[in-house]
Amino acid sequence: MTMALRVAVQMDPIESINIDGDSTFAMMLEAQARGHTLWHYHVRHLSLNAGRVLAQAHPVTVRREKGNHFTFGEAVELDLARDVDVVLMRQDPPFDMAYITATHILEHIHPRTLVVNDPAQVRNAPEKLFVTHFPELMPETLVTADTRQIAKFRAKHGDIIVKPLFGNGGAGVFHLRPDDPNLNSLVEMFTERSREPLVVQQYLPAVRLGDKRVILIDGVAMGAINRVPAEGEARSNMHVGGRAEPTQLTDREREICARIGPELKKRGMIFVGIDVIGGYLTEINVTSPTGLQELARFDGIHLERAIWDAIEEKRR
Repeated sequence: MTMALRVAVQMDPIESINIDGDSTFAMMLEAQARGHTLWHYHVRHLSLNAGRVLAQAHPVTVRREKGNHFTFGEAVELDLARDVDVVLMRQDPPFDMAYITATHILEHIHPRTLVVNDPAQVRNAPEKLFVTHFPELMPETLVTADTRQIAKFRAKHGDIIVKPLFGNGGAGVFHLRPDDPNLNSLVEMFTERSREPLVVQQYLPAVRLGDKRVILIDGVAMGAINRVPAEGEARSNMHVGGRAEPTQLTDREREICARIGPELKKRGMIFVGIDVIGGYLTEINVTSPTGLQELARFDGIHLERAIWDAIEEKRR
């Protein structure tokens, strides 16, 4: 029997989402269908006051109706340790100090109030760093701000990908060929903007066939979509014109999931999306994974149901 849960959704402004693609919206629809009560708040309305974690939140109902997809009630002050059972931490990256601060605040209430995903583990598992704990599954990868090391890496591999360590959505990702004269300028540009290291990876030509997003629920692989780059693009992210298409998991991808799944489950990562190119694991996305609606359109698999099954089981 489904239990009625009080659910606070920490996300970006709901009025600006694409209801045909947003995974949080799909999760909210499913929660509502199960009889759970929903509130919505933006992370800037989260507060820590004398040990209490508070949020200025609106009760919300949602519907799949473009231009009229939500209704807010009157704003209330929620004590997230007392007034709710579950917090969905679903604001989009960048994974910056504001994001990290939110995880510290939410850590005060978890697991008494279940935060999905576990905020301390989200903080300790940035997408492009957590994956480096599985080097045998990855393409060769360098994390550094040292231009000499980057130059040596390119001399070894020729074609490389350079991207910001805490970027998202394909922003700031560059494909540099062996004869590209812009490497030094590019590194200078990044280092002027940030003190963070860069991620430099061996370029995988298989990306032209797609960058596969595999969704794991509580450590178990449950579905995948393939994202194919637009013509002339090295990036497959749908934010920058990538095309989603149906796909199946290969034996190699199942091997990758079997290798990382137990660690995800141990860390309390209920909803995770990994990226695989040509049989190589490139990222483990734990902050605000996407892909639920595309998978439902292609395969009729509604993994938001599996997510809520897992959440409800943890709240029993």
